[in-house]
Amino acid sequence: MTITASGGSSLARPQLYQTVPTSAIAQAEQQDRFPDMRELGELKAFFDSGNKRIAIAQTISQNAEIIVSRAANRIFTGGSPMSFLEKPPSDDAEMSPASGTTSEGADPGTLTFVESGGGNSVLDSIKNLFLSTGNKIETPTGFRTIPISKYGPRNMQKSLRDLSWMLRYVTYAIVAGDPNIITVNVRGLREIIENACSSAATIVAIQEMKVAARKYFATDEDAIALVSEYFDVALTEFKAPLPSDKLRQRESADQQGLQLPQSYFNAAERRQKFVMKPGLSALEKGAIIKAAYRQIFERDITRAYSQSISYLESQVKNGDISMKEFVRRLAKSPLYRKQFFEPFINSRALELAFRHILGRGPSSREEVQSYFAIVSAGGLGALVDALVDSQEYSDYFGEETVPYLRGLGQEAQECRNWGMQQDLFNYSAPFRKVPQFITTFAKYEQPLPDQHVYGAGNDPLEIQFGAIFPKETRNPNTRPSPFGKDTRRILIHRGPATNSQVSNPGARGEFPGSLGASVFRLDQLPTGKKGVSVKYSESSTQKFLNAAYRQVFGRELYAGQRLTVAEIKLENGDITVREFIKALAKSEVFRSLYWSSMYVCKSVEYIHRRLLGRPTYGRQEINAYFDICAKQGFYALIDAIVDSQEYTEAFGEDTLPYERYVTPAGMQMRMARPGALKPDFATQVTAETTPRFIELGQVAANRTAPDVNFRVNQGVTAQRQQTKVFKLTNLNDKVALKNAIAAAYRQIFERDLAPYVIQTQFTALESKLGNGEITVKEFIEGLGRSELYLKEFYTPYPNTKVIELGTKHFLGRAPLNQKEIQTYNQILATQGISAFIGAMVNGMEYLQLFGEDTVPYRRFPTLPAANFPNTEKLYNKLTKQDSEVVVPSFEPVGIR
Repeated sequence: MTITASGGSSLARPQLYQTVPTSAIAQAEQQDRFPDMRELGELKAFFDSGNKRIAIAQTISQNAEIIVSRAANRIFTGGSPMSFLEKPPSDDAEMSPASGTTSEGADPGTLTFVESGGGNSVLDSIKNLFLSTGNKIETPTGFRTIPISKYGPRNMQKSLRDLSWMLRYVTYAIVAGDPNIITVNVRGLREIIENACSSAATIVAIQEMKVAARKYFATDEDAIALVSEYFDVALTEFKAPLPSDKLRQRESADQQGLQLPQSYFNAAERRQKFVMKPGLSALEKGAIIKAAYRQIFERDITRAYSQSISYLESQVKNGDISMKEFVRRLAKSPLYRKQFFEPFINSRALELAFRHILGRGPSSREEVQSYFAIVSAGGLGALVDALVDSQEYSDYFGEETVPYLRGLGQEAQECRNWGMQQDLFNYSAPFRKVPQFITTFAKYEQPLPDQHVYGAGNDPLEIQFGAIFPKETRNPNTRPSPFGKDTRRILIHRGPATNSQVSNPGARGEFPGSLGASVFRLDQLPTGKKGVSVKYSESSTQKFLNAAYRQVFGRELYAGQRLTVAEIKLENGDITVREFIKALAKSEVFRSLYWSSMYVCKSVEYIHRRLLGRPTYGRQEINAYFDICAKQGFYALIDAIVDSQEYTEAFGEDTLPYERYVTPAGMQMRMARPGALKPDFATQVTAETTPRFIELGQVAANRTAPDVNFRVNQGVTAQRQQTKVFKLTNLNDKVALKNAIAAAYRQIFERDLAPYVIQTQFTALESKLGNGEITVKEFIEGLGRSELYLKEFYTPYPNTKVIELGTKHFLGRAPLNQKEIQTYNQILATQGISAFIGAMVNGMEYLQLFGEDTVPYRRFPTLPAANFPNTEKLYNKLTKQDSEVVVPSFEPVGIR
C-alpha cells in the first residue's frame, strides 16, 4: 500500500473574517506606509472600547437562552419551544434555566415572556405604540405564528439552533468590531428559510432578540447603541437577497469555471484596486504608479531604492501609453531583470512573473511546462509578452487596472494551487529562491512509500522502525522512508551463515558456536535439544544472573535494583529461566528504561531485541505488537514475546536470550569503532596526509637560476631604499624645524598643506614645537587628533579602513595581521579615535623606531617579507581614489 502526496496544499478557509485592527491597517500595509491619523483614530477608539465590547458579549452569552426564548415564544405557539434547543452543558448556575428565577422574574422551567398566541394580537400593537424607537418591533406583512405540533420536532430543533447561532454571530461581531462575519453567515439565508419556514417570522425573532438584549444595558447608552448597530446589520443582511456567486474563467474553453460565493469576497481582505484614468489629479496618478511599482517589484522603488523610471512615468501620466504597456515595460526593465530574473533559475523566475503580472501562481504542471518552453526559448521578454498579452490579463485587468494579488477570498482558487500560492504570496522573492511549483506538482503524481508511524524521515539510528522524529529544520519529504509495510529487513546471523533463517528456517534452536555471541544455559533442566553441546551449560548461578541482567537491561544493576526474590526462586529451582526473564522484563526498572520514556514503536524495537535477540522484521511485525500494546498494555507485550513459539524454539526453558541477528547498519557501526576493526573484515584504509605547511615549502618544479634570484629579491624595489629621515635635534635650526614640520604634514595628511590651512588650525602646535613645549611625538599626536584629520581620514571611512590608514600614517606600514586589526578595532569601537591614535603613538613599536624626535616614515627596509607588499601597495595608491581594505597576506609568486 502506498500513499499518494496531496500536492502540498494547506487547509484553506476563504472566510477571512476581519477585525477593526486588520481592516484599519490593511490599506496602509498594502501601500507600504505608516497608518495615518484617521486609521490610528479607528484603532484607538476600538481599543478604548475593548473592555466594554467584551463585557457586552459576555452578558449576552450568559443570558443567551433567555434572549432566544423570548424570540421563540413570540413566533411559535402551542408548547414550550425551548425544550427543543440543543444546548451545551454549563456549570454556571446563573446560565442554567433550571437553577432558580431569572432577572426577568419568569419561571425558568418554561422561560415564557410573551403569550403564545400573540403574533397578531391587538395587545401587542398597543404595546408597540408606547415603546421607545429602539424597542419597537415592526411586524412584516404575512407574519403568522407557527404551531409547534404542525412544524415538527426536527424543524423546531433546526430553527432554535439557527436563532442561537445568529445571536452568537452578533457577539462575535461585537468583539471583533467588524460585521463581516454576519455578512458571510447571514446573507442569503432568507431564500433558504423561506422555503423551510417563514422569513417574516425570522425577522420578528431577530427584532425580539434585539429588544431582549437591549434590556440588559438599560443604563448604558453606548452599549445600547453597539448592540442595536450589530442587530440592525443582521436584520439588513437577512433581508438582502443572496448575491450571485463570483466566477473565474479558465485558460481554455473546455475547462469548467471556478466558483466562489460573493459573500466570501465581500468579507475578504479589503484590497484597494488602482485604475489609471485621464482625469485624475497628479497626486492620484502618482499613487497609482507607486501601486504598480509595489506589484511588479514587491516594494516601492522610489522609497526603497530612491529611483524611478521617470520617462515611463511621464508617458503613462500623459496617456501616451496605457497601464498595461506600463506594466509590460516595467517587467522588461533592467531593474526587474536584475532583481527577479538573473538571480533565479527559469522555473522560479516564471512563478515570480506569474505573481507580479497575473497576481496568482501557476495553476497546473501543464501551464508551467508551456510557459517554461517560452522563457527557455525567448527569455524574459517573451515570457512577459505572453503573460501581458494573455486573455486572462485582459479579462481581469484590462488596459487601465494595476495588477493585484488574487488571493483567497478575492476569487475562486483551484484546490491543488492553494498551498503553493499562499507560499508564493507570503515570501519575498530574494529570500525564497527555491522553485516550489515544479517540485510540488512532481509530488502530486508520484506515489510515496509508507512513512514511519510518527514521522516521515529516515531513522538516524540503525533501528529503522523506531520512529525517530526528524529534525525541525529539515524537510522530511525530501527523504522519505524507503520501507513499506510489506518490506522485510535484511538481518545478519551471528553465527554460521548456513543457519540463517533465510537459508535454513528450521535452525532456530542451533547455537551460534564460536562465531556468535556468548550463550548461557543454566544447568537446571535436562535438555532435549538435538546437537546441544554441554560446554554451554553454566553451573555458577551468580555468573548466570549477571549475564541475565546484562542481556535484559543492557548493564549491571545496582544492588537495590536487583530482583532478589526472583533470584532466590531461580536458584531453588522454583521457576525456570524463561519465567525469570519474564519477571525481569516486567520489573519497574525495565519499564522505566524501555517503556515509559519512549514512544510505542521504539519500545517494541528495544524490548524485542532484548528478549528475542533480534531486530523486528519490518512494519508488519511491529503493527502486530503495536496492536497488543494499544489494546492490552505493556505486560501483555512481554507475555506475547516470551511465550512465543520463536522464543521456545530458540531458547527453550533454560537458555538465556542472546543476540542472534543484527542489521547491516548495526554491523557497520560496530566495525567502524576505533580499536574494534578486525584485520580481515572492513579494515579502514587511512591515507597519510601531508601538513599544509610542508606542501607549501616543497618545490613543485625545477627552477632556473634567474627565477631563484628573483624569488630571493622578491618585493625589493628602489623604494625600499628609504629617503631622508627627518629628526629634530636642534630647535635653534629654523630650517630643520621647518623641514620637520613639512615632513610631518606630508606623512600624516599625505600632502603639503596650504599656508592658510596651517595658519587656521596648526599655528599653536607649531609655536609650541618651536618653543620646546612639546616633542615631535606630541606634535604628531596633535595632528592626528585635529579636526582636519578627523574630517579627511576618519569620518568618511569604516573602522577597518581607518585602522589601515592609521598604521600607515603613524607607524609607516600596513597592518601586520588580522589579530592587530581586531585589537585596534576594539579600541576604536569602545574608546574612540583619540584613544586609537594614542595607542599607536605611545606604543612600544613607535618609541623604539621613532622615539620622541623623529617624524614617522615609510618603513620599507625594516618590514618582513610577508608585510612588505601590503605596505608598498598602501603607499603607492591614493587614499581618496581607493576604498579597498588591505588584509595582510602573502601570495606566492608564479614561475617566470
